[in-house]
Amino acid sequence: MKPIVTLTLNPSIDGSAETDVVRHTRKVRTANELLDPGGGGLNVARVLGELGAPAYAIYCAGGATGDALDSLLEARGVERRRVPVAGVTRFAHVVRELSTGREFRFVPEGPEMNDAEVEAVLEALVEADCDYLVASGSLPRGVAQDFYARVSDVAARKGAKFILDTSGEPLRQAIARGGVHFAKPSRGEFAALIGETIEDQRALGEAALRFVEDGRVEMLAVTLGHEGAVFASREGVRFAPALDVPVVSAVGAGDSFVAGFVFALATGKPPQDAFLMGVAAGSAAVMTPGTQMCRRDDVERLYAGLKSG
Repeated sequence: MKPIVTLTLNPSIDGSAETDVVRHTRKVRTANELLDPGGGGLNVARVLGELGAPAYAIYCAGGATGDALDSLLEARGVERRRVPVAGVTRFAHVVRELSTGREFRFVPEGPEMNDAEVEAVLEALVEADCDYLVASGSLPRGVAQDFYARVSDVAARKGAKFILDTSGEPLRQAIARGGVHFAKPSRGEFAALIGETIEDQRALGEAALRFVEDGRVEMLAVTLGHEGAVFASREGVRFAPALDVPVVSAVGAGDSFVAGFVFALATGKPPQDAFLMGVAAGSAAVMTPGTQMCRRDDVERLYAGLKSG
């Protein structure tokens, strides 16, 4: 099995902590601090490693925080290729307020990239050998909206299946170009793609299926938050409810979904089973604190429950 390549243009060092109450002005004393490598594609790579699949992370990083990000990835055994950028890698922070269970998430915009740096990323992708290429996350400042469409072209030339988890115009342009094997918009992001908001689950499933049958993507999952998710492929439509699990943190749930899905595909599971694996991984992610990703035992247990149900 070839490594699954993940791409992260705007990674971060993700800090997380807990405190009793978040107050303005006064110092907020925290505990249980964690530091993890973050950003869509890096989170996917971390989960793939947890599930037992080889992953190869391509990411941009710069400055002292970029070096610190390298150290965090090295400590977690993530195979990787860093594309140097002049800007400084961002530092994000999540604080869980124990008295209410609420999370406060602080996410900087990150560095601006120039054209030479963008071309270096594309060259790194050309050189990577893979059957699956996963791009996840928003585009940094300075990167054209058609970037993921260009990545889909690279994947097509390599014969790799392109998995895309982003939103807005970059998602629209990539889908319009063709070559997206799987996309995972939220209900709101899907509404923006089709120009219509659909609340009824059955009607939403039918719209997702039409999206697939029209040849825009090979497979599509629309996430519905506390209502679960709907999946469309040429085999039809499948719904999955939100699982009843203890919610500790929502950080990384979407990236875990993508990782579970592509892990299942890469290991030979049919698409609808891959969807259930994605749901299981996303649900398992909310059970872990702060910036931790899902645990393999939780994913396998939840997946088995979905299969038997």
